[in-house]
Amino acid sequence: MASTSPKVLIIEDTGSIALVFKSWLAKQGLDADIAETGNEGLEKLRTGNYTLALLDIDLPEISGLEILDIAKQESIPTTIVVVTASGSVNVAIDAMRKGAYDFLVKPTAEERLITTVKNALERETLQTTIKTIRKRASKKPKHGFVGSSLPMIAVYRAIESISQSKASVFITGESGTGKEVCAEAIHKASPRHDGPFVPLNCAAIPKDLMESEIFGHVSGAFTGATSDRAGAAISANGGTLFLDEICEMDINLQAKLLRFLQTEQTQKVGSDRLTKVDVRIVAATNRDPLLEVQEGRFREDLYYRLHVLPIHLPPLRERESDPLEIALHFLKSMAEEEGKPFTGFSEDGESALLMHTWPGNIRELQNTIRKSVILNDAELMTAEMLALNGASARPTPSAGMTNTSPVKPGALLEVNLEQEFWEIERDIIEAAIRYCRNSIPKASEMLGLSPSTIYRKKESWTNSDSE
Repeated sequence: MASTSPKVLIIEDTGSIALVFKSWLAKQGLDADIAETGNEGLEKLRTGNYTLALLDIDLPEISGLEILDIAKQESIPTTIVVVTASGSVNVAIDAMRKGAYDFLVKPTAEERLITTVKNALERETLQTTIKTIRKRASKKPKHGFVGSSLPMIAVYRAIESISQSKASVFITGESGTGKEVCAEAIHKASPRHDGPFVPLNCAAIPKDLMESEIFGHVSGAFTGATSDRAGAAISANGGTLFLDEICEMDINLQAKLLRFLQTEQTQKVGSDRLTKVDVRIVAATNRDPLLEVQEGRFREDLYYRLHVLPIHLPPLRERESDPLEIALHFLKSMAEEEGKPFTGFSEDGESALLMHTWPGNIRELQNTIRKSVILNDAELMTAEMLALNGASARPTPSAGMTNTSPVKPGALLEVNLEQEFWEIERDIIEAAIRYCRNSIPKASEMLGLSPSTIYRKKESWTNSDSE
């Protein structure tokens, strides 16, 4: 195999087992070194630039668990798979919580070892790719957003691509995900950045006044119209008109908006004069626009006129570690504003932020941090100060668990060694999912598995149960 192939380290004090592992890996074109003691293995990990290590738990000098702790403290980048005796499954679980990617139980079959090694190497390749993407993305503007998750990197790229066009943009996303921030970012990055950005919330304006708000009116057009009004379309001439919550617009007014988009001419209420304008339309909704079309509440022809360049903003719960990054951003600015000494979050505070589902998204997070800053006074904000165990906390996945008291992972799991290995593995992963309150991304992070691996395993268990 080429010299660029991944290097594997086998840390195993039983020479015969180490040689068998080495021969199995050689069949796959993988070069492996062997270390027979804990100290030798740790030294090789520090200096050998290994992609993957097969680490025995019971080693002379220092144990595999101690090596895991040191590897984590020293940020040794090697992916580690622990190898344990059949009676030490709970130790293997502890090892995975310390950062191991997966575990093998002795005696292990060749196919099982090779599958585990291949999955670990694929994960390492994926993580390297993700790091490269994030490194490149960190050098580019975030357009007023805070966050470095992969879903948001995709949004940043979309903004850069879309901004250069004049075509209509349709932004979808739950309330509080930053749709207006996105619309303004598109405007600022576009050739129209020197023109006006005019936002209009269709849900906040009475139906009878909406036409006047968009297209303007002349004096005397209706009761209360004491003077001429330009309207948002004319005010946005040369720039961008942002129509937020577009699906709230009355169906009759949608026809006039469609005509305006087709002709680029606006007509004030009470006037027969047409005015030519140059406006780019950015629309947004927190609803499913296609469902609104199917239900007859939104014109299909208007939908296709607006839905030229779509952007979907992910909810906060799908943005990996972004809640913590955003919370720290809010904490620093609000602590300075309120004259409080907060500099960051405690460990349990960080966990609380990452475990919460944030149904109100960024708006809820912002309000939570502001309230916590005002009501407390400390250097680190704790989970107790955040007080997230309310109605919007992550729902309990089973009747036997509660949200009010912390539960240790071991309390959720009883390993039956008479089961087949795949059943033990299933019990471990499902216990982790329960512990993480039904969040597979959080469970995957805790166990050192990729979410896709867990989904794939769950599908295989379903197929096994149905047979």
